[in-house]
Amino acid sequence: MTTANKITVVRILMIPAFVTMAIYYGQSIQRGAPLEWMRFSAIAIFLMAAVSDGLDGYVARRYNQRSSLGVILDPLADKGLLLSGIITLSISNWSDIDPDYGRFPAWFPVLVISRDAVILVGAIILYLLNGKVQVKPNWTGKVATVLQMVAIGWVMLQLRFVPLLYVVIAAGVFTFISGIVYVTDGVHQLQAEGHAHATKQ
Repeated sequence: MTTANKITVVRILMIPAFVTMAIYYGQSIQRGAPLEWMRFSAIAIFLMAAVSDGLDGYVARRYNQRSSLGVILDPLADKGLLLSGIITLSISNWSDIDPDYGRFPAWFPVLVISRDAVILVGAIILYLLNGKVQVKPNWTGKVATVLQMVAIGWVMLQLRFVPLLYVVIAAGVFTFISGIVYVTDGVHQLQAEGHAHATKQ
C-alpha cells in the first residue's frame, strides 16, 4: 500500500460522500428550500477527488511507486467518480429554476454505462481467448472523458452560456465513437490471434 495507492483509496472513499451530498441537495431543491452548503460540499468533494487523480499519478511517477494494485485501483477510482457523477445527476435535479439545466437526460447515463459494459465484457473475452489484453488509449476516449467531466461541472456550477444539452450531446457523441474504436481494436486483437473467424474444415 504505497502513498500513491493510499491517495487513490481516499479518492474512492470520496465517491459515496459526493453522492450523498448531491442527492440530499437535489431533495432540498424538491422541497423548495435549497441547502446551498450541500451543493458546495458536493462540488468541493468532486474537485478534491478530481485533483487527487493527478496527484496520485504524480506521486507514483516521482517516487517510483507504480504497483500492480495501483494499476487496478486508479482506473476503478476514475471510472467510479465519473459514473457516480453522471448517474447521480441523472436522478437528482440540481436546478429549481430550469430542470433542463438540473439533470442529465436519461439516455446519457445509459450510453456511458453501456459503452463501459461492452468494453469490460470485450476485455474479459480477449483475456479468456488470447490470454492477454492490450489496452491502447485512444484520443476519442480521452476527449469523451474530458467532456463527461465538463458535463458534470456544467450541472453542478449551473453554467448557462451554452445549453447543457449541447454539452451532453458532444460528450455522448465522443463516448459512442470511442466505444466503436475500442470494440474495433478488440476485434483486431482477436483476428491477430486467429479467433475472429471460424476454422474451416
